Amino acid sequence: MSKNLLQIKNLSIGFKSDKELKPIIKNISYDIFENEIVGVVGESGSGKSVSSLAIMGLLPKKISQITSGEIVFNKTELTSLNYKQLQNIRGNEIAMIFQEPMSSLNPSMRCGKQVEEILFKHTSLNKKEVKAEVISLFEKVKLPDPNRAYSAYPHEISGGQKQRVMIAMAIACKPKLLIADEPTTALDVTVQKDIILLLKELQQDTKMSILFITHDLSLISEIAQRVLVMYQGEIVEQNKTNLIFKHPENEYTKALIKARPSLKERLKRLPTIKDVMQKTVSKETITAELRAKTHKEIYSKAPILEVVNLEKEYISKSGLFSKPESFKAVNNVSFKLYEGETLGLVGESGCGKSTLGNAILLLNRPTSGHIFYKGKDITILNKAEEKVLRKDIQIIFQDPFASLNPRLTVGEAIMEPMQVHKLYNSKSERKEKAIDILNRVGLDESAFNRYPHEFSGGQRQRIGIARTVALQPKLIVCDESVSALDISVQAQVLNLLNELKENFGFTYIFISHDLAVVKYMSDQLLVMNKGKIEELDDADAIYESPKKEYTKKLIEAIPKGL
Repeated sequence: MSKNLLQIKNLSIGFKSDKELKPIIKNISYDIFENEIVGVVGESGSGKSVSSLAIMGLLPKKISQITSGEIVFNKTELTSLNYKQLQNIRGNEIAMIFQEPMSSLNPSMRCGKQVEEILFKHTSLNKKEVKAEVISLFEKVKLPDPNRAYSAYPHEISGGQKQRVMIAMAIACKPKLLIADEPTTALDVTVQKDIILLLKELQQDTKMSILFITHDLSLISEIAQRVLVMYQGEIVEQNKTNLIFKHPENEYTKALIKARPSLKERLKRLPTIKDVMQKTVSKETITAELRAKTHKEIYSKAPILEVVNLEKEYISKSGLFSKPESFKAVNNVSFKLYEGETLGLVGESGCGKSTLGNAILLLNRPTSGHIFYKGKDITILNKAEEKVLRKDIQIIFQDPFASLNPRLTVGEAIMEPMQVHKLYNSKSERKEKAIDILNRVGLDESAFNRYPHEFSGGQRQRIGIARTVALQPKLIVCDESVSALDISVQAQVLNLLNELKENFGFTYIFISHDLAVVKYMSDQLLVMNKGKIEELDDADAIYESPKKEYTKKLIEAIPKGL
C-alpha cells in the first residue's frame, strides 16, 4: 500500500462578500497517495482551483479564510506554517502548473532564466551547473530545440512550448506533489495529448504525485487513476477512474459525462446538467437518413459563399538589414458554403483557421484570390459597400467579455448595431426587439439594464450571440466561440446555436480546436494544415475514415472517455 502524501480533512473555506463570510469550499476530505495521479473535475465555480490554492498557501489573504479543517502534507500541517516556511515548501516539494502559461511567465525575461531562478533559490548548484540543469529539463519536457528555448522570450515560442517551459519550471526541484490546474484547456487537441503523455511519463520517471484539475471528464480518463467530482464547493463523488465512467453514482457526475458531444451518435439536443438532474433528457437523434435528406436540400441550391484561390501573405522583417521574409498564412484555399449549412473548420494553432475567417469577414483583407458572397466578389468592395455587407456577415468571438463594452448595458450593446445599420424605426422598437432576442438566447428582460461584468462566462457568451443575432445576419463565423466554456455551459450554447440556425436559417462557419464539438455541429468539415486545405468532405465521413495522416492524427488525439 502506498504511503499517504496529502490529506485534506474536513476543509472549509469562506470568501468575504458584503462583510459576510460566504462558504465556497464546504467540508471536503480526500487523500493523495505517493506515486499517484488524482483528477479533480467540475465546472467553473465548483471550488477546484480554490482548494488547490489553499494547499499552496496562495489564497488571497484579505478576502478569504480557512474556516475549518486541516491540510496535512508529508505529516506537516500546512495551515499552521508561516510565510517563510511555506515558501520553502512551494516550488521545492509542492509545485504548480497554471492554466495560462502566457500570464504565468514573465514576458521580459528569457525562458531559461525564469527556470534558473527556481534552481538558484532551492538548490546549491553553481551558475554553470544551473544552466546545464535547465537545458536537461528542457530536453526532459521534449522542447524541440532546448538551446533556442533557453534564449527565447515567451512570445517567441508557441502555446504548447510555453506550457512545456512551465512544466520544466514546476519539476525543476523534483517536487513530491505537482498540482496541474487546467494545464491543457487553451491548447490544440494534439498538443493537449502530447502534454498529457509528457506528464504521465514524468510521473512514472520521478514517482511524484499529480493533482490534475480540469472541467473535462474525458480528459481525466486519459491521465488519472482516481477522480474527485466537485459541485458547488463539495465533493459529490470520488472513486477509481474506470468506476466513475462505467458506474457513476451521483446525478451530477452522470450529467457531466452526458453533456459532452458523443462521437458515436448525433443527438438533436445535447443534454445539459439541468436536463440530467431533472430527468428530462431527450433521446431524439439525427439519423443518417435524416442528415442525408437535409444535405440534399442544402446542396441543391447555389452556394451563398464561394472562396476561390484565396491567399493571405504576411511579410516579416526580423532585422534592419535582413531580407524580408514572406509567410503564407492562407495558401490557395478554395471551397463553397451553402445556405443553412454549418462548415466545420479545424486544424492546429497556426494552421490559418482564424486568418481565413477574418479574410471572409474582411477584417483582414486577402492578398490574392476571390470571395464571392451571393455571386458578388466582396474583395473589391468600397467602404460604403463593406458597411452594408457587415450586417449580413457577422462573428461570435471566443472571449465574450473582451468583445463587449464594459461601459454599455447589455441592452445598449444589443441595440448599438441595430442603430448603426438603421434597423427599426425608433428606440422603443429596438428595445422591444432586443428584449425578444434576450429571451430567445435564454436570458430574461432583467438582463437588459445590467452590465457584462454581472454575468457568468456562459451568460456573457449568450449576450455576445444576442448582439450578433440582432442584425439578422445570413452568415455567422463562430471563432472558438465555446472553447472557454465549461462542458455543461458549452452544451447549452451549442443547443442555442442549432436552435437559432433552425429558426433564422443561419449559415455557420464553425472554427474550433475541439474536434468532438466540430463533428457534432458540422455538415461538412474542412481540415487545414499550414495554410492549406488538407481534407474537405462530409464531417461524418472524415471522422469514420480520414484519408490524410494529418487528419488521422487529429482524430486519434481526441480524449474518448473510457
